[in-house]
Amino acid sequence: MGSAVADDRAEADRPARPGRAGTVSVLAAVVVIVDQVSKHWAVNRLSGGRVVEVVGDLHFALTWNTGASFSLGEGRNLGPLIAVLALGVVAWLLRSGHSRTIPGAVAAGLVAGGAIGNLVDRAFRSGPAGAPSGFMGGAVVDFIALPWWPTFNVADSAVVVGAILLVFATWREGDGDG
Repeated sequence: MGSAVADDRAEADRPARPGRAGTVSVLAAVVVIVDQVSKHWAVNRLSGGRVVEVVGDLHFALTWNTGASFSLGEGRNLGPLIAVLALGVVAWLLRSGHSRTIPGAVAAGLVAGGAIGNLVDRAFRSGPAGAPSGFMGGAVVDFIALPWWPTFNVADSAVVVGAILLVFATWREGDGDG
């Protein structure tokens, strides 16, 4: 019994493992690069209403999203607010300690990369046919289309997968405590 108490004290006195900032940063950078390269391809290949059939109901068709995720809030200029909120979530993930575990770091990297990828579009893309937009008023390139789901992109996928992984990682972390 005394040994268990000593082990608990030693564990409590041990400094917390540092976050896995390198994992988060590298994964976020990879997501941003893949996202931007795929969007560049989509703008160049799918402009003018062209569609690329992939497999089954999956196809690539260019759309411009000036709203929030999945084109919600279209025309209400919510995109910049959503982008800033997403970066706030990323900052919280890094500070909260969720990124200390490998699954948590992967989740944070995916969410960060996706948020930054779409933020780059908002900041630097003008939207369809070069329509003027001003800083943070740009449109996000979406091109992955399924008939039963809103059109999305690589960044959106990373955010969704990262959020699901974060829930899983948090659940697993909670299992270890109790």
